[in-house]
Amino acid sequence: MLLEAVWIGFAFSLGLLVRLIGLPPLIGYLAAGFMITASATELDLPKEGNAIIAHVAHLGVLLLLFTVGLKLNIRSLGKPEVLGGSLAHFASSALLYTPIIYLTFEPDWYYAVMLSAALAFSSTVLAAKVLEGKREIRAFHGRVAIGILVMQDLIAMALLSFTQGITPSPFALLVLLVPLLRPLLYKLMDLTGHDDLQILFGVLLAVVLGGSGFHAIGLSSELGALVFGALLAGHNRAGELSKTLWGLKEFFLVGFFLQIGLGGLPDQQAWLFAALMTVLLPFKAVLFFALLVLFKLRARSAFLSGLALSNYSEFALIVAASVMPQFLIPLALTVALSFVVSAPLNRFAHPLYERLAHRLIPFERDIHHPDEQPVSLGDAEVLIMGMGRTGSAAYQYLEHKCHLVALDSDPAKVAEHQEKGNNVLFADAEDQVFWQGLTLGGIKAVVLCLNDVEAKVIATRKLRQAGFAGLIVSHSMHKDEAAAILDAGADHTYLTMSEAGVGLGERVRQHITI
Repeated sequence: MLLEAVWIGFAFSLGLLVRLIGLPPLIGYLAAGFMITASATELDLPKEGNAIIAHVAHLGVLLLLFTVGLKLNIRSLGKPEVLGGSLAHFASSALLYTPIIYLTFEPDWYYAVMLSAALAFSSTVLAAKVLEGKREIRAFHGRVAIGILVMQDLIAMALLSFTQGITPSPFALLVLLVPLLRPLLYKLMDLTGHDDLQILFGVLLAVVLGGSGFHAIGLSSELGALVFGALLAGHNRAGELSKTLWGLKEFFLVGFFLQIGLGGLPDQQAWLFAALMTVLLPFKAVLFFALLVLFKLRARSAFLSGLALSNYSEFALIVAASVMPQFLIPLALTVALSFVVSAPLNRFAHPLYERLAHRLIPFERDIHHPDEQPVSLGDAEVLIMGMGRTGSAAYQYLEHKCHLVALDSDPAKVAEHQEKGNNVLFADAEDQVFWQGLTLGGIKAVVLCLNDVEAKVIATRKLRQAGFAGLIVSHSMHKDEAAAILDAGADHTYLTMSEAGVGLGERVRQHITI
């Protein structure tokens, strides 16, 4: 037990170092496993992962699939760009990769097809982290990307169930009754509160009822975790449970990636395979862009969604571990290298689109797009960009003092405000086409309450380039970000936490004076 604890500690250290240079920590976890394996002979350490590591790895996979289930939205999965885009991309990728893999590495059609199918998936972990870090999961392109990821996860689960050859017991028919548990699960979810009971409840469903329960009746434990997550997807606290389990799932997934590295060192063939698949990685982005434009998305949405999905998936490793373990190490290297390429590109996704927009926009179809944005702000005097907590508070304060209009890139949030009678429109301040067609009219002041600092800088610059001479104010969490917004042309940038402290101090002063 002590040895495994040292291994996990070492993996954590390398993961932290890798994160400090802006790469996903799992690259460090894989490297830790390879380094332990390389030193196994010299230090007389076991060459393969211990049963404890294997158990931790399995728990990580179950929690990952449970959180995927929590994000299932049947209505969003049925949209043409999600359903059609995911299926068409999976089929096209498999058709491209299969002959290449067959001719260069694996002269067996079955394994060539299985490897191609595994590489057709994109990383749920990386894409979700990238979108969450930029607070774009609920933006239009973020919703499309997450929808496609969920569809890919469902395809992966179907592939696993088909290839594992598990023979269900007669009791497997009881699964048809599982949806009847939804009211009970909802009630238990309400009773768990927001603390440790909620975490324990999630683990109970994912590991015990889903994982062990399905395994006991001859079904895939991974499928069980996904099903029980999907049962809770409609609960109003499903997102909260997903966030609560995120850190726990990440910890257990350390064991999964560490176990891969402990399985052996990559040889020259593995490096060549990973290098070739990394060279083919841009094909995923180009194909996603082409398909999403074909399904009526605008160039910007198609580009941002495609870039977020331009990587290989940890599900490729889960499939390989179950079906073709001899290819686990080459696939692990491939996934790691794809993250090395994808993570930095996604960090600069918006500036990158700014540079490429004039080349990408001509590919748009001349039809109505589901992500079209308004260009008229009416007779408003003040424009608020971003309707999170700060933007909503500013709107509430100003709504009876002047004519207001607000913009937000989250369709659900826009609909919620419109139901309340607020003048809120769907738009994305980082979209070049939006700025090209925007008429500012009588706008005298703009309040920037966008989540991402890059979005505030782009919006400020675009406003000034459009000839807007009015007031631009923004808020920021950090001084360096505030300086960047001011340099772009803003008049004032308020440090949010500092202003909150000033407000508290002012209340105290007023109380003492009275």
